[in-house]
Parts: sequence; structure tokens; C-alpha cells
Amino acid sequence: MRKAIDVEVSEKPAYATAVRICDLLSRQGQEYQILRFLVTAAIRRPRQAAAVSLVLLAALAGAMTYSAFLLVGVLADYLGTGRVVAGLLLGAVLARFPWIGQGRLRLVGLLPKPVRRPLVAGMFALCMVHFLARGDYVSAAFTGFAAGFIVVMPWLRRAAFDRVTSSMSAFGRNPFKRARSDGMVIDGEFRERKD
Repeated sequence: MRKAIDVEVSEKPAYATAVRICDLLSRQGQEYQILRFLVTAAIRRPRQAAAVSLVLLAALAGAMTYSAFLLVGVLADYLGTGRVVAGLLLGAVLARFPWIGQGRLRLVGLLPKPVRRPLVAGMFALCMVHFLARGDYVSAAFTGFAAGFIVVMPWLRRAAFDRVTSSMSAFGRNPFKRARSDGMVIDGEFRERKD
């Protein structure tokens, strides 16, 4: 099997990277650092990495926009109104406005902050159940993806932020300096006396 892959790589060099990735992913029992792989791929080919990132972001924006369109349509169907009225009602409920109070700028809205995300995820889940009941599986998949993304997004943001801050904080430290938390090390200062 391995020889067939090597022959295929030598005959078609354009697929060499894809074959290496598939070969890496097919191995079991070994731990790979995917982030390091992505960073080195972005450093080697920055234009292609930027193009792939933009395509992925455009696909995510399109999927979320289409899911919101479906959500407004289902909400309009349940309320017995048109899409415009349902969209305006949803916008009024979820809107946040700048407010200056006690000398600082805040964002205020009708719903408190801890309620907004579960409400939107719940509406997307209701929309998914609605489409599943009607047998429209593509629309259900879009709304299910949107609900899952809304639920997972805070965890992804926190994980990415922690990764970036940990790499930045490790960058500025002196690697030769010992940690102060070691209980076995006694710090002392010695001065020479002048006679």
C-alpha cells in the first residue's frame, strides 16, 4: 500500500501534499500537532492559505445568512405575518444599543446577556425540528449547523484566545531564568565587604 502511494506521488506531484495529509491522518496511535501543520502550511504558501481562509469565511457567512433567512421565514410562518415584520420583531428583541451610564459606555438591550445566545440557539433548534417534521433535510442541516456553531463559538473563541496568549507570553520570557515557585531553590544575595 505504501509503495502505491509513493508511485502515485512521483507520477502526480500536485497531489503530494494531499497524499501526505491523508497518510498522516490514517496513522493511529500517534499524536500530531495540527496547529503547527497549519502554521507551516501558511508560512510556506501564504497566498494559498489566505485564499483558503477567505473561501472558508465566505462559506461560513453564507451558511449563517441562509440559516437566518430560514429562521425568519419559520418565525413569520408561526406568527402569521410576513418576513419583514418577523425580521423587525426579531431585530427589536435581539438589538443592543450604546448607552452611557455612570461615566462609561455600555451596550443595553431588551434581553440580558446570558439569555441571548441560548434563545437564538433554541430558535435555530426549533427551526431545525420544524424542517425535519416537514421532511426538508437540507434546510434542517443548515439550521442545525447554525445552532451548533452558536453553541460552540464561545468555546472556540476562548480556546483560540488562550492559545494565542500562551504563545505570546512564552515568547517574551527568559528561558534561562528559573521559576520562583520551586520550593527547593533558596535565593540569596551575597555582597563583598570592602576592607
